[in-house]
Amino acid sequence: MRPDLATIAPFLLLFALLYAAFGAASPFLPALIEAKGVPPEQLGLMFGAATAIRLLSAPLAGRIADQTHALRATLAVCCVGTALTALAYLSASGFWLLFAVSLLHAMALAPTTNLADALALVASRRQGFEYGWVRGAGSAAFIAASIAAGFAVSAFGLGVVVALQAILMLAVPFALRAVPPVIDPGTTEAISREGFLALLRLRVFRRVVLVAALILGSHALHDTFSIIRWTNAGVSAHAASLLWSLAVAAEVMVFFLAGPWLLDRLGPACAIGIAAILGAVRWLVSALTLDLTAIVLIQPLHGVTFALLHLACMRLLAISVPPHLAATAQALYGTVGIGAATALLTVASGWLYSGLGAQAFLVMSALCIAALPLAFSLTGPAARSTAGSA
Repeated sequence: MRPDLATIAPFLLLFALLYAAFGAASPFLPALIEAKGVPPEQLGLMFGAATAIRLLSAPLAGRIADQTHALRATLAVCCVGTALTALAYLSASGFWLLFAVSLLHAMALAPTTNLADALALVASRRQGFEYGWVRGAGSAAFIAASIAAGFAVSAFGLGVVVALQAILMLAVPFALRAVPPVIDPGTTEAISREGFLALLRLRVFRRVVLVAALILGSHALHDTFSIIRWTNAGVSAHAASLLWSLAVAAEVMVFFLAGPWLLDRLGPACAIGIAAILGAVRWLVSALTLDLTAIVLIQPLHGVTFALLHLACMRLLAISVPPHLAATAQALYGTVGIGAATALLTVASGWLYSGLGAQAFLVMSALCIAALPLAFSLTGPAARSTAGSA
């Protein structure tokens, strides 16, 4: 497929702006809030609540966009809301005010990726280009923006990251003017009681959701406190952004190159087992040392502990879930399973980090080890069965 540049350029720009806005702020936002005097346990509560609110706002915005046939307008409103609430971090102080800003920011930010994906997926089918091309552009923009933000923080302080995010988000509505509208929006199967119960009867579905909740949920402590821990240990903001970008670069490589190749040769269950083992190793090293060389070596493991795991879970769901329940399965997997687990573990990580410091990563390592029996159970008959007890 070789569409002309005019066809794909609007989507490349849209995803580049959107993911650059994420990359400019998300690695540094916990450090910015901590610098305003919020202790770790409250920080964990704040980000856990923000994750929970995303579970409500993203489906709600998607439903509004589908019912009004206005995906572009809904995305534009969410981006403007994200920009305004990001700027509110600059003047906010005190836990409760920062907590309110955090919830509003998460509420506006959460639907943006889903809405952009919907626009790109429909256009890719109609106009003949790979969705992965525009998603890859977004990931590359995330890396570039996080590196640039590291330089900006060194020069201007942490507050600059929310200003950068606001500027990039305010540019998205202008980029959307060149994106074609979705005239005939696709339908999304609602999460009905019958569909929910039917999925719960699927042994593979139950185990895939649980194993993903354990391994992906184990990232909560790292995502919330890694930048704080590194900078407190004397790592510069620029170096911290490079470390974060190294993990994202590994994720991109696995998504587009190594992941499908590994899955074809190892199978999903073995891939999940490797992700669990390397996740346990990654968090064990994080608990034991802050040596910069060690951190550089473990950051690329994110490509396995996140990207390879996600690809393997998607393949198992595609094999085991009936087509008429595919949309429901994705919603439950992403929102109820992964989203809820991440929200709870983000709250818990604040208390763990406050009480245990770096040793809290041992708990995350244990979660990955607990996922190993589930990974092994997804081989053979268990992976092929569509019913039965866990």
